[in-house]
Amino acid sequence: MATKPKILIVGAGIGGLTAALVLLRRGYPVEVFDQAPALSEFGAGIQVAANGSRVLRELGLGDELDRIGIVAGMVDLRVWNSDERWRMQDHSTAAARYGSPHYTLHRADLQEMLREAVHREDPNAIKLDMRCTGFDSSAKGMTVSFANGERAHGDAVIGADGIHSAVRQTLFGADKAEFTGFMAWRGLCPKETLPPALMRHGGWIAPSSHIMHYPVRKGAMLNVIAVVERSDWQKESWYDRGTHEEWLADFPGWHEDARAMIAATDQPFKWALMVHWPAERWSVGNATLLGDACHSTLPFLAQGGSMSIEDGYVLARCLDEFGDIETALKRYEAARLDRTKHIVLAAVDQKDRLHGDALKKADTAKQHVDEKFSAANMAALYDGIYGYNAMTVAI
Repeated sequence: MATKPKILIVGAGIGGLTAALVLLRRGYPVEVFDQAPALSEFGAGIQVAANGSRVLRELGLGDELDRIGIVAGMVDLRVWNSDERWRMQDHSTAAARYGSPHYTLHRADLQEMLREAVHREDPNAIKLDMRCTGFDSSAKGMTVSFANGERAHGDAVIGADGIHSAVRQTLFGADKAEFTGFMAWRGLCPKETLPPALMRHGGWIAPSSHIMHYPVRKGAMLNVIAVVERSDWQKESWYDRGTHEEWLADFPGWHEDARAMIAATDQPFKWALMVHWPAERWSVGNATLLGDACHSTLPFLAQGGSMSIEDGYVLARCLDEFGDIETALKRYEAARLDRTKHIVLAAVDQKDRLHGDALKKADTAKQHVDEKFSAANMAALYDGIYGYNAMTVAI
């Protein structure tokens, strides 16, 4: 039996680890490199919709997902200064409607679940404290270089190294992001700091800002993400700390429940929301990209993690189906380009649903909600996203 090609994956995030797990299960030798000295996703929540959880359950991780995640149910919608509630979405029907549940989780728990699954397949697959500086290709194969002077050799390189991807830069040069005019806040609230009625999945919309929140770690914490139209902060990093005072100042006049959630976060973080417009090409020769490295998206559809999971599975299918690596990577790119481009652009379009002048007054706010969040409009938006099946889509 012919030896399968060795795959070098740069980046041990959700997409990189998913790709590694699928490839290892299919008999490929895999090495995964990450610049972090230890794998510990920064404290934040993540949603894994049916299109992502379907893949993880196919990989035998359904019981683990149920253990670490919360199966989402009804999502409330409120207007920024009102007590009135509407139904935004009902995720409790996801398993019946789309074939797999919708989960809310802590990112660190999801990453650790994937790391453990990879470790069970190959305890030596993941290499830490390895910051990629680029790669070379030759007739002998692919060579990835690292800041510590080490080099790794294999047959294909997968850049799963995020929005500041060194692999993408080697392939296509520097990527120029465009500032959206939005700044985001995030934080985690311990359940002890909030009334039980606020420990739920919900959203708030306003003329120029919005908030989304959902429980993680089996209800021990509430993840809060708040977006405001603001142009004086344009740094694209998840690690910059802010203050409660600054966050609250961005949401003046909001309902006391929303302000209570902001005040209860243990540590606020802020980052600028940048658009990396969808790339038209991901692959050159035996190298390609995956996840945020090629289709980072605004968080308005909560699809970043699920798209990376899809990428990992489809990539492995293509490598298995087509004997030539270059052909396989081109087929992977062709199978994923339109799908990911659609979601990236759809997320940009959500501004008109989540913000608007109509939300300044109660009567026009109700009209805005009834129109923008009608069951028909929500189904038209989400059915194609959640119904995607990475295991059967044409490659």
